[in-house]
Amino acid sequence: MGTVAPAKPAERMKRRELARQPATAELRTRLRIGEKGRIIIPAAMRQALGMVEGEMLILRVVDGELRIATRESRLRRIREWARQNIPPGVSLADELNAERREAAKYE
Repeated sequence: MGTVAPAKPAERMKRRELARQPATAELRTRLRIGEKGRIIIPAAMRQALGMVEGEMLILRVVDGELRIATRESRLRRIREWARQNIPPGVSLADELNAERREAAKYE
């Protein structure tokens, strides 16, 4: 099987714009697993998530469900978590460096 070329910059920009738009309806479907475990994500779902051909996806099993996400959607969730849990003005990098300097004193 050949490799797929990475998404072009214009395609990435369009994907990001689409992914930022709020979902207007829940999309559901049923599908069959094909040869060698392959599945085909319907076009409407790919478009709603801003997925483009050649994009790397993140798959995880959570509570018995397969969850598929784009790198952009995972980064968006991580940034949102950070905004909610890290006070403004706090630098985690500075805190980590301070902890490492303190630990080095005892080595």
